[in-house]
Amino acid sequence: MRVVFLGTPDFGVPSLKALHSAGYEIAGVFTQPDRPKGRGNKMVKSPVKECAEALGIPVFQPVKIRADGVEALRSLQPDLCVTAAFGQILSQEILDIPRIGTVNVHSSLLPRYRGSAPINWAILEGETVTGVTTMMTDKGLDTGDILLQKSVEILPGETAGELTDRLAPIGAALLIETLRRIEQGNCPRTPQNEAEASYFPMLKKEMAPIDWRMPASRIVCRVRGLSPWPGTTLAWGDGETVKVLRAEEVDASGGPGEILAADAKRGLIVAAGEGAVRVTALQAPGGKAMDARDYFRGHPCAHTRCLLTEEEKNE
Repeated sequence: MRVVFLGTPDFGVPSLKALHSAGYEIAGVFTQPDRPKGRGNKMVKSPVKECAEALGIPVFQPVKIRADGVEALRSLQPDLCVTAAFGQILSQEILDIPRIGTVNVHSSLLPRYRGSAPINWAILEGETVTGVTTMMTDKGLDTGDILLQKSVEILPGETAGELTDRLAPIGAALLIETLRRIEQGNCPRTPQNEAEASYFPMLKKEMAPIDWRMPASRIVCRVRGLSPWPGTTLAWGDGETVKVLRAEEVDASGGPGEILAADAKRGLIVAAGEGAVRVTALQAPGGKAMDARDYFRGHPCAHTRCLLTEEEKNE
């Protein structure tokens, strides 16, 4: 089977490696263009591009595959396309090129959590179970027929980044099982139940500030679900912003945003709309990531409350 792979971030790397190890003929890899990164705006390759080059596979980087990638894909004459977090929407013209179709590796149990950030949103919504789905891509947004699924428990305290690292190889193994069963002619294909569908939007950096009026359980889910990007932040004093890296719910109370503790023994405890949140790891402006208790050993806290909203910060 002649395959073309489309993917960009780390999540797609295990799937590309699995295809190569399984002996599939990979005619080419499509990935997003190199992007500037860091203070020096150095152009950086995507993880999938780095993997493809290491494997000696031709790489294509159209700005918009629907516009400037059609002929390149057609010239490769794929039997099947495989996508894993590619980051671009495929047109019907693109979908019509591979003889068999396009299989997508999606990191949720479809039809729930359609969209570009299903792992993050599953944690943000307080789920304890998620998984991976292989599906046939159609012109809708994650609406194609389900092929195979694998459920995975979300571990207590697990961040979106950690869960992504765990799901990626699981998705790769499910992809190979899916392709083998397609070749054997016994792969199930089940239309999605639209009544059970849910869609969640892209993450935005504006989601980072914590609103301390929320229940503590929801705030902790946000810290986990928005890690590593866009992260979560608290603000105090004249608007100084601190990154919250790890947090847990604790049994304490006070007015939302009230600082209940900030010391080397307890770390940082802030009252929420319901309950309280213990910040266990943080990063101050210009500083490094630290255990909160270690931070307050050398940085006495003079603040009594955290700002509740961005509006309050800007007043």
